[in-house]
Amino acid sequence: MHNKLSVTLLFAASFAVSSALASDSDRTDGNSANTAAISTSNKSESTLSNHRPGIAFKTSLLGFGGDVAVPMTRRSNVRVGFAAFNYGRGFDKDGVSYSGRLNLRSMQALYDIFPFGGGFHLSPGVMMYSGNQLSGSAIVPGGQTVTFGGVDYASDPANPLKGNGKLQFSKAGPMFLFGFGNLARRSERHFGMTVDIGAVYQGVPRTTLNFTGGACDPTGLGCRDVSSDPTVQSNIQSEQAKINHSASPLRFYPVISVGFGYKF
Repeated sequence: MHNKLSVTLLFAASFAVSSALASDSDRTDGNSANTAAISTSNKSESTLSNHRPGIAFKTSLLGFGGDVAVPMTRRSNVRVGFAAFNYGRGFDKDGVSYSGRLNLRSMQALYDIFPFGGGFHLSPGVMMYSGNQLSGSAIVPGGQTVTFGGVDYASDPANPLKGNGKLQFSKAGPMFLFGFGNLARRSERHFGMTVDIGAVYQGVPRTTLNFTGGACDPTGLGCRDVSSDPTVQSNIQSEQAKINHSASPLRFYPVISVGFGYKF
């Protein structure tokens, strides 16, 4: 009787211990699963928080403006920006009154690639819109001499020469930049700096010259209306071609940009 009771107690104790171990195991597995789920959730939230857009104020040879960058992959962003600048000046030379104005207007779209995972980036892109141009005007007092296409003319005292000109470029073109800094960097830092160097292809420059008034021989004789005289107009066209040739290096416009940014 004593042996049977001992065996029964042993079985009961063994069952109790097994049940307790099983319960502890279930709780441990549950806690591990919950911990893994929380860790995965935190990692996901951390990853999402590090893929936020950034904005920047920049100054460059294209003018003053700003950029917005949005992460696309772990090592790339899409960046869109704009820039603008105006400058005008008037002056007199040899009795002729001149005024000139520089207008810079552009919008850019770039794909920033970070090949090494750091701040160094390669940025192919496109200038989506370009309103960059040079414009000017001149008033030639009567008797003053000007040159059109290598031919000298004297401004008619009775109808002085007045002219205006414009140098324009293509409305869009490819561009390529490289530099340092990530506007939408994956770290927790919010403030940063970007530097870009490169060029944009603006196309062949196009010059337009328009003159009104009378042009005379250098002696002051043989005056004619420049707007209707075919010889004078032909010489003005030659002058336009000469200016276009001189300005041809500007088809590749250099870009140097420094920006100060904030990541949300």
